[in-house]
Amino acid sequence: MIGPKFHIKKNDLVMVIAGKERGKSGRVLRILPEKERVIVEKINFVKRHTRPHGRQRQGGILEKEAPLHISNVMLLCEKCNKPVRIGHRMIEEGKKVRFCRKCGELFDK
Repeated sequence: MIGPKFHIKKNDLVMVIAGKERGKSGRVLRILPEKERVIVEKINFVKRHTRPHGRQRQGGILEKEAPLHISNVMLLCEKCNKPVRIGHRMIEEGKKVRFCRKCGELFDK
């Protein structure tokens, strides 16, 4: 089975629209398609307590980004400067691109 297709890709600028981080924006670092989640830069930090392992890794409290559900983020249009819904259209080279539904700006160039 082929995995689900998402409207958000790696390195997209997104805004969180639900949850405790609502209203914050950042770049997508990773997409976890099997869990339908995304990891956004500097959003949804959690503290992880780790033990030291030999001489290589020091123990302590690490802060890292936790995944958010993909339905809780929206693509941020740089022209509108707002979270927007996107559409798909074919351009003259036969390539399928994403565009902003509000202003028509292309995301994939």
